[in-house]
Amino acid sequence: MKAVLGDVVIAEAPKEDLISIEGNWYFPPASVKSEFLVDSATPYTCPWKGECQYFSVKDGDDVLQDRAWSYPTPYPTAFDRVGKDFSNYVAFWKEVKVTD
Repeated sequence: MKAVLGDVVIAEAPKEDLISIEGNWYFPPASVKSEFLVDSATPYTCPWKGECQYFSVKDGDDVLQDRAWSYPTPYPTAFDRVGKDFSNYVAFWKEVKVTD
């Protein structure tokens, strides 16, 4: 599967390596091209997943604020709910299209 912004592939991995959580596909950290992500200071803590790290996504000269996120250290109970460890996996918001 691919995460694509415009015609740029930001992440790519086999579907079996991704994790689906609440309707979002989370890509393994090694499959994400980090040069397109910029750490964001936006705070958020999910009640069941834990503290979130947002990223802004570079789109040429533009930066789309908080369009990607991950959970660097999810709550241990979240692993039971999801079925596996999703630490540092990255998901994307609507402008970044996830396709087969």
